[in-house]
Amino acid sequence: MQFHAKPSGIRLAMAAMALSASTALVAQQGEPLRADVASEAEALPDPATMTKGPEIKGVLTARQGDRIQVQTADGARTILYVSDQTSVRATGGLFGASRTKLDTGALLNGLPLTIKTLQSGETLVADQITFKNTDFKTASMIRTGTAQQFAEQSAATEALRGRMGDIDQYNVKATTNVYFDTAQAKLSEQAKAELCAAAGSAEQMDNALMLVVGYTDSDGDEDFNQQLSEKRAASVINYLQQVCKWKPYRMLTPAGMAEADPVADNMTEEGKAQNRRVAVNILVSKAVDGLYAENTAR
Repeated sequence: MQFHAKPSGIRLAMAAMALSASTALVAQQGEPLRADVASEAEALPDPATMTKGPEIKGVLTARQGDRIQVQTADGARTILYVSDQTSVRATGGLFGASRTKLDTGALLNGLPLTIKTLQSGETLVADQITFKNTDFKTASMIRTGTAQQFAEQSAATEALRGRMGDIDQYNVKATTNVYFDTAQAKLSEQAKAELCAAAGSAEQMDNALMLVVGYTDSDGDEDFNQQLSEKRAASVINYLQQVCKWKPYRMLTPAGMAEADPVADNMTEEGKAQNRRVAVNILVSKAVDGLYAENTAR
């Protein structure tokens, strides 16, 4: 379902986003692991003594030495180890039948991974890592600037970084709100369908960008709601990129706004349900939008 966005809410989100935008591209190159992960070297258990662990699907968000951090669709982050015994393969071809064996150096930030693990206590070791050839090519192009150099996208990004604090430079062409259960960041089937519909609609617009903003109702404390709003935004972004195939370089830095800018009364259950949302805003530069309108009029 499409809604018109409230400009004040988007201004708040854009202001928060501007604080981290200057480091967004650098983060793709080598974001450090979370501060709560110990940096000391750890002797890994013998794989023969380990049991089968969970299968993890998510996006590689950071790497440090022999440890990687993977963020899943619900926003959760998992730290695990890679070793010389870790099998790394890229899949492609018809039905994924073609497999190319690689080393762990092929693991780039932003790459969607499927990981089979071995477990010993709380320690997880990657036993087998697979990803799609097409995803690797995209991640490699973003990181190294090879191939087409993403010339148009790079120019648009640099221009955007100088202006993104001012929403007045952009037209909000559409906003899709998807909703969540209390204290949850899991997408419903309806939300998944609406997100891919929004991505399909945005693909029809020249140079469209997406701004994803997460919100909560007023229940819970401030810190919890902030984290929850960020998890909801991350869940939406992961689905848009992994399933709906929206390109990462056309996604603005997400924002979690907790209980700010409610669209309904938090004193009622119906109002809270409307406030537990993520807004997916489709933005087009006014300059580009004006040229498009002028050409259309002709």
